[in-house]
Amino acid sequence: MTSTESGAGSGAGSVRSWWPPALAGVVALGLGLAVAEIVAGALGRAETPVVAVGEEFIDHTPGWLKDFAVETFGVHDKSVLLAGMGVVLALLGALIGLLTARSRGLGLLAATVLLVVAGLAVNARPDTTMADLLPTLAAGLVALPALAWLVGKAAPVEAPAGAAVVPAPSRRAFLTAAGVTAGLAVAGAGLGQLLGARRAGVETSRDDIAASLDLPRADVPPGVDLVVPDADPWRTPNQHFYRIDTALSEPLVRAEDWSLRVHGMVETEVELSYDQLVAMGLEDRWLTLNCVSNEVGGHLIGNALWSGVPIADVLALARPRDGADAVRSRSQDGWTAGTPLDVLTDGRDALLAVGMNGDPLPLAHGFPVRMIVPGLYGYVSATKWVVELEVTRFADFEAYWTTRGWAEKGPVKVASRIDVPSSRAHVAAGSVAVAGVAWAQHRGIAAVQVRVDDGDWNDARLAAVPSTDTWRQWVWEWDAEPGDHRLQVRATTMDGEVQTSDQAPPAPDGASGWHTIDVTVD
Repeated sequence: MTSTESGAGSGAGSVRSWWPPALAGVVALGLGLAVAEIVAGALGRAETPVVAVGEEFIDHTPGWLKDFAVETFGVHDKSVLLAGMGVVLALLGALIGLLTARSRGLGLLAATVLLVVAGLAVNARPDTTMADLLPTLAAGLVALPALAWLVGKAAPVEAPAGAAVVPAPSRRAFLTAAGVTAGLAVAGAGLGQLLGARRAGVETSRDDIAASLDLPRADVPPGVDLVVPDADPWRTPNQHFYRIDTALSEPLVRAEDWSLRVHGMVETEVELSYDQLVAMGLEDRWLTLNCVSNEVGGHLIGNALWSGVPIADVLALARPRDGADAVRSRSQDGWTAGTPLDVLTDGRDALLAVGMNGDPLPLAHGFPVRMIVPGLYGYVSATKWVVELEVTRFADFEAYWTTRGWAEKGPVKVASRIDVPSSRAHVAAGSVAVAGVAWAQHRGIAAVQVRVDDGDWNDARLAAVPSTDTWRQWVWEWDAEPGDHRLQVRATTMDGEVQTSDQAPPAPDGASGWHTIDVTVD
């Protein structure tokens, strides 16, 4: 073998390594997705390929897997899903790049199939139009040529007839091309986010609403917050309010485009615009909302000042017929909940809310309109981005979560939580403030008791509350002695129910049991 042949063989072997075409596939896919973000942002569309595929995955995920995600990751479940999708997409891009290096036609076909799947996912989302498919189409028009070009720079080139040496593509040229493409993808994704920041004018619509609505200041009523250091505040700031829903990307609905249809077993079908709803008169109520997936001692709960129109007033316009016992609410994204009709009309502060803590609803919490119903877990009552109320019967339908094994009506269970000291904390001997919250919406909390090491129950001091529909803070001064200790808390409702010690998981109708923590007194 001559020295020339030896050098050529070494170069060709190096180029035949797997990672350049794999990287080419990942970068090309990333560029296509970035272009989809740009087009979606420019057009004000919510359904990018990634979002649509993710939401279809959520809709078709078994209930047990959803429960596991919420229990394990809580409010971060969607971030984990997006990270997992990123890993899967990178692997798919790498495989397509490798396939393209072996067979240009098969590789491009595989990439096309991936785009078709994304397009079908977009088309399957509720209320999509042809415009929602444009981001996916743009992704394909950019990603496919980029894939062919980058793989061409990464893969070996066939030797001309009669040539003794196989010319190798320049590794430096490939890395330069891949780097430039990756940079364009990152810049494009950023531009897409920037373009989508005002998202179809929804943020502008919200700003306009803020200027026109006479929403109150969310000043905390006197005596409701005990201001115990490190305890959660009585009023939950909007940015800290928990969010559990199935929407990977918030539905984008301008207030001026929103309408609510009330139909079904009614005497008169009603359709209200946003202005018509607000003109019915807003009421401001402090209400606590919590998720059925909340574990004992968990934080999937929050308290806010909600401004809205009583749902009972809206239903009265339609005049429900005899025999109806439920209202099936539907979100803009197709999610559904079933709520007992009598709960919505029994005089409690069940609202079609437009404001939260003195501001128009944040997008993530249902702008422009959502439901809030005290006394029920959110999965049967707190429909965000609500656009439809169907008066019906429980026997005639199933809602999103009831098809996945959760209870039909979901009344809130009495519960209590120790916020301070935290579990496994070390505290100094002497007077220690043991504090937290208790709740039983629409029944109210009459007493909270704490015990140490299975001893006698001690009455805690309770804060004031504006109504039975909010949680209630409590504090007990503990004369702590050195050693390891176990603290437990229980609550009693206004109607005399003592919180049970029986341990139950969130499924199918809410967790139960006493919150228990271990602390060390030094």
